[in-house]
Amino acid sequence: MTAIACLRILFNAGESQPGEIPRSKAQAVADAFLKARWRAPRKCGAVAPLAFVLADNRVETLDPAEMQALAAELEQVLFPGGEGGEICLMTFQGDETAVLKFASLSQKELAGLVAGKGYGGAAGRVHVITADAVESVPSTHEEAKALAAEKAEAGAADVPLADKASKTAKAPVAPKAPPPPPPPPPPQTGWWGVYDLSANAFVASLIGMRADLLQPPPEDDDKLLKRDLVCLTDAQAALKAATFGEILVPFGFWNLTTQYALDAYKTRLSRYPLDQQPRLVATIYGTPREASLGMLQQMRAFLKGSFAFMDLRVEDATFPIHGLPPELIDSVTLLLTGETEFDRMSNIQRFAERKNLYEGKGVLQGVAGVATRAELEACRAAGIARVQGPAITTLLDKPVASAEGAPIALS
Repeated sequence: MTAIACLRILFNAGESQPGEIPRSKAQAVADAFLKARWRAPRKCGAVAPLAFVLADNRVETLDPAEMQALAAELEQVLFPGGEGGEICLMTFQGDETAVLKFASLSQKELAGLVAGKGYGGAAGRVHVITADAVESVPSTHEEAKALAAEKAEAGAADVPLADKASKTAKAPVAPKAPPPPPPPPPPQTGWWGVYDLSANAFVASLIGMRADLLQPPPEDDDKLLKRDLVCLTDAQAALKAATFGEILVPFGFWNLTTQYALDAYKTRLSRYPLDQQPRLVATIYGTPREASLGMLQQMRAFLKGSFAFMDLRVEDATFPIHGLPPELIDSVTLLLTGETEFDRMSNIQRFAERKNLYEGKGVLQGVAGVATRAELEACRAAGIARVQGPAITTLLDKPVASAEGAPIALS
């Protein structure tokens, strides 16, 4: 029989502590650590984000002392301050199916298991090994309920008979109804419909942050990266139900040039189903006028495994499209800026004047942030292919579901 354990990295809520390994790098650091410590003929490997299986086919059970030392050492590597999270090892005796079930638990489910609430899977012998303790916990919800009932019964048995009699003599008091649970927080993201003016139909949906309706986006790359990761997660969750049209997901230009951010993006992209790749568009915001050919080629190479199309979101209506080779990018979207309507309309006109250049490259032109009827009609008259913004749709809860997916806001 093979002894198997599942190691899970559990992060505490809140911001990272000083000196900690960033969450985006925890997977790689833990993988390298375990391969160095859990040597052949023993085997280890990642089976899910922040989840690793450890196996030893020479024994029936793993040594708790060794496992606790392993957990303590890895915890010190990832969380030197001791406040950002902990390493949890759930050990089983040979049931590979149960181990893999544990490997798929979410951070919330894992926290419930560690708290003794069990999980919705097969029963097994579960020991939670942390740097501080080795504790047996119930593996299933049923076991957790049975254990709680036993503890309650044991507590009742310790009550003196006189106290029991006085309690039974009192008239029963109807328990107060628990207060209603607070409403769930609104989602952080929503969807903008993307409308094709030549086809007079919706063709795509762009995920965005609801916070942008209240205040300008942050400028700090780290904060932008966190927003991108939220959008990537929420967009991936919506793919199964959202079967219509293209799905546009944002990436920060400068974050696509740093290895730290690329590693964070890669963790999210590893979850994207390959069968959805033909309809996915990476829209790269913050693209500067001086974006080099080499940078754009590297971005295309990084994204092409998950996204069939690449869109550049620019604020310069005279973006030098002539310097880019055909087929490197698929579309350029001008984000309307300017304090006056005259400035915004002028940007649309300057962008449209380069239509022949774009057509020669086979690159679609789009305009984002279209906010008024005049801007919408200017895009239509200029032959702009695609438009998006408050004049097209409000921020929707879900991607548009069909070509007629939502009424044009200012039609």
